[in-house]
Amino acid sequence: MTSPKPLTGLVTVMVPVFNEVEAIGPLYEATKRVMDDLGRPWEIIFVNDGSTDGSDRKLDEIAASATNVRVLHFRRNFGQTAAMMAGFDHARGEVIIPMDGDFQNDPSDIPRMLEKINEGYDVVSGWRKDRQDNALQRNLPSIMANRLISRVSGVALHDFGCSLKAYRAEVIKGVRLYGEMHRFLPIYAKWHGARITEIPVNHHARKTGSSKYGLERVIKVIFDLLTVKFMDKFMLKPMYLFGFWGMLFFFASLVFVIWTFYMRTQGYFFTQTPLPMMAVFSFMTGIICGLMGLLAEMITRTFYEAQNKPTYILRSPRDSG
Repeated sequence: MTSPKPLTGLVTVMVPVFNEVEAIGPLYEATKRVMDDLGRPWEIIFVNDGSTDGSDRKLDEIAASATNVRVLHFRRNFGQTAAMMAGFDHARGEVIIPMDGDFQNDPSDIPRMLEKINEGYDVVSGWRKDRQDNALQRNLPSIMANRLISRVSGVALHDFGCSLKAYRAEVIKGVRLYGEMHRFLPIYAKWHGARITEIPVNHHARKTGSSKYGLERVIKVIFDLLTVKFMDKFMLKPMYLFGFWGMLFFFASLVFVIWTFYMRTQGYFFTQTPLPMMAVFSFMTGIICGLMGLLAEMITRTFYEAQNKPTYILRSPRDSG
C-alpha cells in the first residue's frame, strides 16, 4: 500500500442525538479537548433526532457558544440511520467521524483513528473489545450478528454496530442509507474499493439515559443483511437471481409432469394425486420469476441511465501511486 500525503484538512465529528440531554454537555467538552489538541481544523455536527427531553435546547446552547458546532433538528424521530445520513450530507470535512451521543464512545480514540487514515486506509472501524453493556441483551446478540454479517458480506470486522468509525469523505459521500443500514456502512465503502482496518476502542458503561435498542434489533439486522447481500451480488444483474429460481421451478414442473404420467401408468388417475397441481404451480411460479427478473432489469437500467450513473468506479489520483 502506497503512503499518501497525510491529511491536514477539516475533520467532521458527527453525533446523532435522541433524548440524551444529560450526556450532551460532557460529550461535547471531552470531544472539544481532544480535537483542540489535534492542531487541525475541526467541526462537530449534532443531529437532533426528534428528542423530547430538552436535548434540542441544550444543543442550541452549545452551538451558540462555538462557531464550529452545527445542529440539525429533525421534526420528529426518524432513527439513527436517517440521522447519520443527514450528518454525512452536511459534513464539510475530508474525514468524517460518527459517534454515539450517549457518551459510551470515547473521543480520545479519535487521534488513533486519524493516524490509521493517514497510513492510507479509507475506513477505520472501532471495535468495542471490552464492551460495557448487558451481556445477554446487548453483547451476545451483537457477537452473533457480527459473525453472521462478516461471513455473509465478506468484510471481516468484529463490531459492525460500533458507531465510532472514521471515513474518508470521498468513499462515503453519495451513499444513500435506508432502514437500519447504518451498521453496514463499511460494506458499502468496500463496494467502492475502500481499504478498511479495525482498531480496539474504549467503551464506557452508560451513565445517563436509557438504551434505544433491544433483542428485536437482531431480526432487523437479518432482514437488512439479506438486502445488502442482494445488492452486493445482484444489483447490476437481478435477472441472474430471478432467472435461476425461474429455471429451478421450470425444472420442478417438468419433474412433476413426468412423475404424473408415471403414476398414471401405475393405475392412478390425475385426480387421485396432487402432482398435476404441483406441476402447474411450479410452471406458473417459474413464469413469475422470469417476469420479475425482466422487470428488475428494466428498473436497474432505468436507475443508472436516468441519473447518468456509471457502473464502474475509478481510483482517485492518490491511489495511482
